[in-house]
Amino acid sequence: MYMLEDEIFLFLAKTRQNILKGEKKMLNKKYLKRFVLVAIVIASLFLMVGCGGTSKNDKEKNDSNRLEVIKEKGYLEVVTEPYFAPYEFIDPSKSGDEQYVGSDILLAKYIAEKIGVEVKIIPLEFSAVLSSITEGKYDLAISALAYTPAREEAMNLSDGYYFSENSPGYGLLIRQEDSNNIKGPDDMADKIIVAQSGSLQELFVNEQVPKYKEFKRVSATTDGFLMVEENKADACAVSIPMGQLYIEANPNAKLMIVEGFEFEVDPETQGTRIGIPKGESELTEIVNEAIKEVLESGEFEKWHKEYTEYAKDLGL
Repeated sequence: MYMLEDEIFLFLAKTRQNILKGEKKMLNKKYLKRFVLVAIVIASLFLMVGCGGTSKNDKEKNDSNRLEVIKEKGYLEVVTEPYFAPYEFIDPSKSGDEQYVGSDILLAKYIAEKIGVEVKIIPLEFSAVLSSITEGKYDLAISALAYTPAREEAMNLSDGYYFSENSPGYGLLIRQEDSNNIKGPDDMADKIIVAQSGSLQELFVNEQVPKYKEFKRVSATTDGFLMVEENKADACAVSIPMGQLYIEANPNAKLMIVEGFEFEVDPETQGTRIGIPKGESELTEIVNEAIKEVLESGEFEKWHKEYTEYAKDLGL
């Protein structure tokens, strides 16, 4: 079947190319009739595949235990957005999976080792990180995920593993020159605010910023920093520790965190989480076991401090 489909797609590609070139033979009724016939055949093939083999494969996938599948294939697929130091970021001096570093990356490796498999890191934009887990495309999302009700409904969420009780939470990054004009959300009515799409910061803006001139979404928080620096936005909703790292690494950008303000966070939802495909209870259980171990041993806190300094050395 695949050979037939390939031939059909090659024919259609050639046909389209000829149409674009304006060749007169494409106006031939006999040729057009053949084109329509082939199109009908393709539609039939897709219907057959959709109603037959694919549904069987999907059923087998849905019926399988993902943890067992991971053990059988020998590796854990972890999706992340590697632009959120010190959790996950890129070391440009390295290559392959080794270029992805951070406290979350070490946690991913710890979980994989606990399961007894290797780890494969899949880098994606943050919105794609979320959708890939809700669709069950990958095994885990380890990307500094915060709790939201929508995420809890769309996927399994692990226990929390990094808490901001003793460290700054979420705030606003602005230009130093605007420090007298922007003291908090109430000052955004005539200004442009930016946040990462699909992030907790986006939720904060929607719920806690009463008015703004415009709300722009970006795929990576660092893109928001650049927009503020380049006067394309006035403020960026941000994880304060990440914002502080960027400010220290880029003093010429002349940015700052608004002093005396933090977005309100529900204490019951505190803690960074891991996203797991919905219903995968056994995989969730072993992930939570790993989290408990690295918290009790103090290992994750050690990683977090280590990679905070690592990120500073890289100028992130």
